[in-house]
Amino acid sequence: MWEMTYPCIAALKNSSADEQTTKVLYCPCFKDPIHYYAFREMLLEVGYNNGVPITEEDFVEKISGKHNDDIGKALFPDWDAEKAAKFLDDKEAMFRRLVPQQLKTVRGLHKLCKWVKDLGIKRAAVTNAPRANAELMIFILGLSDFFQAIVVGSECERPKPFPDPYLRALEVLNASAEHTIVIEDSVAGIKAGVAAGMPVIGVMTRNPEHLLMDAGASLFIKDYEEPRLWSVLKELEKV
Repeated sequence: MWEMTYPCIAALKNSSADEQTTKVLYCPCFKDPIHYYAFREMLLEVGYNNGVPITEEDFVEKISGKHNDDIGKALFPDWDAEKAAKFLDDKEAMFRRLVPQQLKTVRGLHKLCKWVKDLGIKRAAVTNAPRANAELMIFILGLSDFFQAIVVGSECERPKPFPDPYLRALEVLNASAEHTIVIEDSVAGIKAGVAAGMPVIGVMTRNPEHLLMDAGASLFIKDYEEPRLWSVLKELEKV
């Protein structure tokens, strides 16, 4: 079983003087292990890299956290857009076939979600994944009723690493960036959160710490049981 997490959370507090409710924005599934497998197998089928399987380092550099349009250009610079899009659509279909059997939550996810819900915190999923993928994973994890909105990068003017998806989420939740904390696991996602004016906690599920740090993350955790994370969250309760 591949481990899955919800790496991207943003905590927000109402800016109005008479309402001091802390809010949280997003937690999309960490889907990289399944995506890595699907990409590796399908790229072998088309003879990519002369039939040599892509490494995890290749995956992190060219694929992880990026929007499909950018992935297509990075992997297939000589392909026309239609051919690349067809390959990526087929890969997403393979991903959705794998998810029901392979999805597993990372330690502490449901504890975190309970904390968020118990405090009446607002939450939205913000992801570069296709909407069908995001909704499937959220459903399998039993979180369909947890999220109040799902923001998809392809439905914004620009996907991550641009700030547009997070700015859209702030707008949907009627929240301000200065009262927000993002939790992300991808370089593109961290850059998007930082560009949107929010501090970011990096989850080291696959990307090494130095890449997350270079992208602008302020704090690093391995899972949602980490004491460092809960120290931050407990401080939010006092605000």
